[in-house]
Amino acid sequence: MHRLSPALRSKWNSFVVAIPLLTPYSLRLHKARSFRSSAALDALQAHARAAGEGENPNSYLVLYNYPSFSGAFAALFAHLYLSRRLLPFLVLPFSSVEPFRVEDFNVGGVDTCYLLDFIGPKGFAIELSRIIPRVIAFDHRKSTMARISQFRECPENLELRVDTSKCSARTVYEFFSEKLSEMNSSSVDSVSPLNQEDEDRVATVLRYLEDTDLRRWELPDIKAFNIGIKDERAKLNCVTNPHVFKQLLEIDAGDMIAKGYSYTCARQDAANKLLDKAFKIQLGRGLYGECLAIRDYGNSDLSHEIGVELSRRSKAAGLRPIGALVFMQRSNLKMCLRSTDKSTDTSEIAKAYQSEAVSVIIRSVQHTEPAQTDEPLGEMECLRSFKRIFSKGEIKTAEQAKEKAELARLGIRQVKLDDQP
Repeated sequence: MHRLSPALRSKWNSFVVAIPLLTPYSLRLHKARSFRSSAALDALQAHARAAGEGENPNSYLVLYNYPSFSGAFAALFAHLYLSRRLLPFLVLPFSSVEPFRVEDFNVGGVDTCYLLDFIGPKGFAIELSRIIPRVIAFDHRKSTMARISQFRECPENLELRVDTSKCSARTVYEFFSEKLSEMNSSSVDSVSPLNQEDEDRVATVLRYLEDTDLRRWELPDIKAFNIGIKDERAKLNCVTNPHVFKQLLEIDAGDMIAKGYSYTCARQDAANKLLDKAFKIQLGRGLYGECLAIRDYGNSDLSHEIGVELSRRSKAAGLRPIGALVFMQRSNLKMCLRSTDKSTDTSEIAKAYQSEAVSVIIRSVQHTEPAQTDEPLGEMECLRSFKRIFSKGEIKTAEQAKEKAELARLGIRQVKLDDQP
């Protein structure tokens, strides 16, 4: 297997057109429009000028889907290949948030453009092929395949490589490996853009990324891997992070899995500390059964973990396998329903409260701790530390009376919890 020499590694940046330093004004503009920024557009202009002045007429533009890991790794492979060939190229992230326009690339000096892990907005690839001599696009999405089938025309200089059986990063890796093999026809071994050490590590990462991209979810520890790697997504912009390709090479699947498990365990431990406050509630005055619930301030970020564990404990206590967590969020009282039972559809309960999701949001009012009483708590008290609708036994205002009537319609009341799970 071919090894990339340290000397060549050190020259990588020499063959990439540098993006100009940002002025204070362009820095503010860049932050507001972080993808189609003045820095990126200036880099395109500089790349075109450098290509026109250079001896090599073949200049390359690499656009990769951001913030996609598959797109970023595909850009890494393009980076390695073009660096080895000593060809001038520019790599830029392409985001649907503030996408480049076709006219942005009408600057000349680009012979080939790679679209990695996307084909762009409607008509983008076709329009781009009219101003750039050769455009090669890679994607793996079935939706992209459906879009391509609706193309009325496909120019000869537009090459669409869409393979729904593998992630785009793998397709791009194989594409550039094949091109390197063609350059080294005397070699009996296949040629890789990576050295052996990096290849083994990156191959494992690609397997996990592919398992996610293709929605297979078959690999062991795939959930932990996705949790562990999520923080790396913020580093995938090569404009703001010039070290992104070096960092991608260093990603280790084992480290990401360990990080994911550590994160999950820490959150679960934090959630478990709150579960001794659980109590039993009736859903819809018992129409939807009974389950365990918890009121909590300041831990809405743990709602999933708390809800899942409540669901398990609720089932163990002989109740419905549902956990209900109520907390304050953006001046609203929000009740989240979670279940670990596949046959339990919490969305049915949420829709009964005129919500479209598994969370029920109730219009916020000021609240205090509920009164200590043996009577069933009012609806607002049941969901959390709700507002006392009554003051000295009387309704304060007509608006509060209206609120009380609306809350009573929800049909949730607290009942005595005889046995803690």
